[in-house]
Amino acid sequence: MAIVFISPKQRQKTFFLGITAASLLILIIVSLFVFFAKPKEVQPEFAFNRPKVSINVNALNSNEIKSLEPFPEIEIEFAYEALTIDRRRVAGSIWAISEKEAIKALEEMKLFVSKIEEVGIGRDNPFQMY
Repeated sequence: MAIVFISPKQRQKTFFLGITAASLLILIIVSLFVFFAKPKEVQPEFAFNRPKVSINVNALNSNEIKSLEPFPEIEIEFAYEALTIDRRRVAGSIWAISEKEAIKALEEMKLFVSKIEEVGIGRDNPFQMY
């Protein structure tokens, strides 16, 4: 029978220590290559190719552009409370470009505006059920 001075546990521990040291050494070498690598020099003539662009400003003077009409102004909803000629209280809503235009439209309908305010768009709580 042979006499062995190194136990199997010691041999296994040495083997795993060697594997760990070798993998750490390879990892360090690869990371040094990655971190200290410099990008290749690019010749300046290939870095940017200026496109040949010409702008035809004469198109702005064409009849199609001159005949365009601007978009109409967006109307806002206003809630109002008003009095009629015979002193009845009326409440409702009206669409107009501004508050002044809304008051003017209500006065043309023979109403005396006591309160007018813009109606907010949307809901305060978006998660509330309808």
